[in-house]
Amino acid sequence: MDFTYLKYLSKGHDRKQILHDLMLAYGQDVWNFAFALTRQRNLADDIRQDVFVKAFHKLESFRGESSPKTWLLSITRHVAFDYRKSAFLRKVTLVEYITEKTTYQSAEREYFKNQLIKDTWQVVLSLPLKLREVMVLYIHHQLSIVEIGALLDISESTVKVRIHRARKKVNTICNERDGELSGEF
Repeated sequence: MDFTYLKYLSKGHDRKQILHDLMLAYGQDVWNFAFALTRQRNLADDIRQDVFVKAFHKLESFRGESSPKTWLLSITRHVAFDYRKSAFLRKVTLVEYITEKTTYQSAEREYFKNQLIKDTWQVVLSLPLKLREVMVLYIHHQLSIVEIGALLDISESTVKVRIHRARKKVNTICNERDGELSGEF
């Protein structure tokens, strides 16, 4: 959906329809990012709702300096941090990850592929917040390094360093787990 018209909004537009379109297009992305930041399903639901309420009230202030997705993810980040400051965040709850299914794979191969993806995302979600959020924005939301830098208000080189450190840490943890598993047999 093309939302370039958002930067030209005035008071006469149907804000409810625009909000509905934004929710359809980006609702799952907002929820996924909120979950990645908080690691709690019910909190991600609340954050998503608050994000779209804020977006509804600020539709006319959207300047088009970023994409609507980046704008909504920025709001999501701020709302999630407000929730964190409120001390709601305590334990990790993992999401059931949806993966692409191919009819040509055996059930065993599909299970192991799904398990590998789930285990990898568990490692990503266990990273410190600064590393976790750049990984989620880069891999899951497929934002560019420039967009991530703008969203997090950090330099591009800082984004690159955090992505590198996050990848290195994920690889280290996964290799350690593989070593532990092979040592059991």
